[in-house]
Amino acid sequence: MASFGHSAVAGSLPSDYATVSRYASAHSDAEVDDSDDAESSHTTIARRPSRPTMAVPASSQRRHSRSNPTENTPLLVGEPPVPRIHEPIDDDTSSDEGASNPATVYWSELRILTKYSLPVFGTHLLEYSLVMAPVLSIGHLSTTALAGITLGSMTGSVSGFSILQGLVTALDTMLPSAWTSPQPQLVGLWAQRMAVVMAASLIPMYCIWWNAEAILLVLRQDAEVAHLAALYLRWVSLGLPAYAFNLISRRYFQSQGLFAVPTRIICIAAPINALLNYLLVWGPDPIRLGYIGAPIATVISFNLVSFMNIIYGIFIAPRTAWMPISSRSFTSLGILVNLGLAGVAQVGSEWWAWELVALAASLLGPVSLATQSILLSSASTTYQAPFALSIATSVRIGNLLGELNSERAKVACHVSLLMGLGVASIFSTMFMVFRHSWAYLFNDDPLVVELVASILPLVAMFQVFDGTAGITGGILRAKGKQMTGALLNLSAYYILGIPLGAVLAFNASMGLHGLWIGLTFSLIYCAVFGTILCLRTDWDREVRKVVARIENETRSKPRDDGEA
Repeated sequence: MASFGHSAVAGSLPSDYATVSRYASAHSDAEVDDSDDAESSHTTIARRPSRPTMAVPASSQRRHSRSNPTENTPLLVGEPPVPRIHEPIDDDTSSDEGASNPATVYWSELRILTKYSLPVFGTHLLEYSLVMAPVLSIGHLSTTALAGITLGSMTGSVSGFSILQGLVTALDTMLPSAWTSPQPQLVGLWAQRMAVVMAASLIPMYCIWWNAEAILLVLRQDAEVAHLAALYLRWVSLGLPAYAFNLISRRYFQSQGLFAVPTRIICIAAPINALLNYLLVWGPDPIRLGYIGAPIATVISFNLVSFMNIIYGIFIAPRTAWMPISSRSFTSLGILVNLGLAGVAQVGSEWWAWELVALAASLLGPVSLATQSILLSSASTTYQAPFALSIATSVRIGNLLGELNSERAKVACHVSLLMGLGVASIFSTMFMVFRHSWAYLFNDDPLVVELVASILPLVAMFQVFDGTAGITGGILRAKGKQMTGALLNLSAYYILGIPLGAVLAFNASMGLHGLWIGLTFSLIYCAVFGTILCLRTDWDREVRKVVARIENETRSKPRDDGEA
């Protein structure tokens, strides 16, 4: 694991930013005749502070020797002013007194990350309701219907939703730094490119979803349950393009600091989704559709969110980040594919691991399965807080890298890790205090209540490492290290956690306790090594990578007709 550090040679590990570097070198000229460009490529990058003292590459300084640089001075010649996400508290800490006081800097960063995280947390909680509403509404039709939609939802998650969630993590690397770079319109360009990648990925997903019944029968699922699961997937597939678009548009807004936009939109869509689920599944005869009403409600909700995203992006949001659609939208897709596939391995490996654990729990009997459902639902809900913080951290660090502010990016990294520990301690305390009564929120079976109470101390300890691992994953995404995160997750779950849990659960007869001990060890592994990687980061090096990427986008940009 030591080789995974920031000092490792680029070729010594499948680092995603090594991919970015290869992409940059592939697009740069083999021979550079301009001596200014040659010199600027070796210039030490100075950060872009919030006060007008920015240093620029030597070539740009010579070309602009008659003007005084400001905080919005372009890094590259001929580019528009840089649209920073201005934080008033940055002004306080940018003074000599504030900058020399670490407590002031850390406190200001804590306030910024909190402000960014809260709307993201609200967005994910409400979006979670879009997924849970169909299960809750169908669950009262019949046991078979509930089994069908559960199987369909699980199949859709493994073969579709988790893959899209993984692919879009490439934008966590590209967009925030592009927004605060001298070319903010690259935010729109990279979003368009991701839309092309997503569209291509939908083709195999449709092939699986529209043939799901045959696939599930081959996997020896009950025929009626397989039919209902396939029926659910066919209807939900109508909303799959909208789901992919919503993932992209959310990153598009968040990278510009517009964190509240997705929250406002989902606040409108979530109650409409709940109402549609009731009307289409249980409503009056003229509009009641029964089982298929739930996936239709989901499709309507996904498309409604897409429509509102488009309306906001066109008529309300500033157009600074947008670039008109052109042939460039179909270029440089390889970098997104590489980062996205690594993101799929990072996100999907964890997602799929929990599905395997649920399958293992089902082999332990109905009491263990019911207990696993309660514990998993509880842990998934509390995880939304550190996950929101991880997204906010990705955006904040990416913005700071685009501003060339390596020192503040380092502070944001440290503060996010400390915040994660604070949030986890709150949830851990909650589980310990209410462990004997927690299960009554879900089930009244005394055996289930007792088993939940006995495992909750493990879940409480689990919170600390789960939250820390999630936040380190966000920091790695901001750096473009999705593959490193993927290797951590793959080794943690499939080499350590799941095999250890299976041995303890079945060979050592520890049952569900054994499975959760294995999961806890996997998260300890992820949290410890992820934290080491983040704390060892050379943030000046990360800034240089961002600058190289922006410069090479400039070189590859077609000249305008009026450009010399």
